[in-house]
Amino acid sequence: MRAARYHSHGSPEVLQLDDVAVPEPAAGEVLVEVEAIGANAIDALFRSGRSPWPRPLPGSLTGDVVGHITQLGPDTPPGLAVGDRVAGLSADAFAEYAVLDAAFLATIPEGADAGAATMMSMSGPLALRLLEAGRIPPGGSVLIQSAAGGIGHLAVQLARSFDPKTIIGTASSPTRLDFIRSLGAEAIDLTDPDWPTKVRELAPDGVDTVLDSVGGTVFDQGLGLVRPLGTMVTYGAITGELPTVPAQALFGLQSVTGVSMLGWRAARPDEARADIAEVTRRWQTGELQPAVHARYPLADVQDLHRELDARTPLGRLVAIP
Repeated sequence: MRAARYHSHGSPEVLQLDDVAVPEPAAGEVLVEVEAIGANAIDALFRSGRSPWPRPLPGSLTGDVVGHITQLGPDTPPGLAVGDRVAGLSADAFAEYAVLDAAFLATIPEGADAGAATMMSMSGPLALRLLEAGRIPPGGSVLIQSAAGGIGHLAVQLARSFDPKTIIGTASSPTRLDFIRSLGAEAIDLTDPDWPTKVRELAPDGVDTVLDSVGGTVFDQGLGLVRPLGTMVTYGAITGELPTVPAQALFGLQSVTGVSMLGWRAARPDEARADIAEVTRRWQTGELQPAVHARYPLADVQDLHRELDARTPLGRLVAIP
C-alpha cells in the first residue's frame, strides 16, 4: 500500500509516498480501508524537526481516519464487525490502510460526509474536553486561540453550550477573522502587537478561560488576561516553544492545566468514550458543523502540508487516498 513518509526533516518537499506492507491489527485494534484522513497541524512541526517532542526517522503522519473495518485484531470490544464505518486516530494515518484503537472509535453513518466525520474521533472530543477543563462559568468569557483552525473552530461552536456571555477567537488573517465572526464569536487579530488590549476592551476584568495551543509569547500574554479564579488551558505549542509558568503569575488565584487527548483516554477511558458519543450526537443534530477547508489526493500530501505551513485553512484539511 502507499503511505506518506519523510526520511529527513525539512519543508513539505521531504514528504513522499512509500510502498509499505499493509499493517496487521494488534490486540484491541482494527484495520480500516481508509476513506478520508484529517490532517493535524502538529505534524507540520514533526516533519520540520521543530517539535519539542522529537520523533525518530523515518517519520509518518498522524491523523483522524474515516474508513470501513476490514479486519478485527484479537480482543476487540464486542459490537464491532467487518464492514462497520468508523473514525479513529492513527499514528500512521496518511495511507491506504490504517490501524485504529478499537476502544475509541466513533461510529459514522453511511452517507455522512467523510471529511467532516474525521473530526468525530479526536478533534471534536478534544475541543469539548478543553472547554470542560476550562471551567467556563455561565455568563463568563472564553478566549480561544487559533479559533479558525481544526480544533479551534469546533471549540467556538461547542462553547455556546456553556452559556458564556463572550466568546473571543484569535487568528492571523482577515479571511480567518471573518470566518470566526461567521461562527458567532468576537474576532481578534493576533498579528496586532496590541491584541491583549483588544481582548480587554471586550472583557475589561479579564477572561474566565483561555484555550491555547500556540505556546511561546502568545501563551504568556494569554495567561496575563486570565482573571482571578480563571483557568488557562494549554494543549500544544504550534510555535515549537513549550510554555513555562512562573509561580508568581498564579498568585491572583489563576489556574493552569494541560490537556492531552491520549492522557485523558488513559485516565478516564469511559468519560473519553462519552465525549466521542456526545460530539457525534451534536454533529448529527446539526448543533456542531465541522468545516472542511480543502480535500487533497493522498499523492498531493506535499501541497496539503504547504497549506498547513501557511496556516490558511478555515477548519480542517483532508486527504483522500
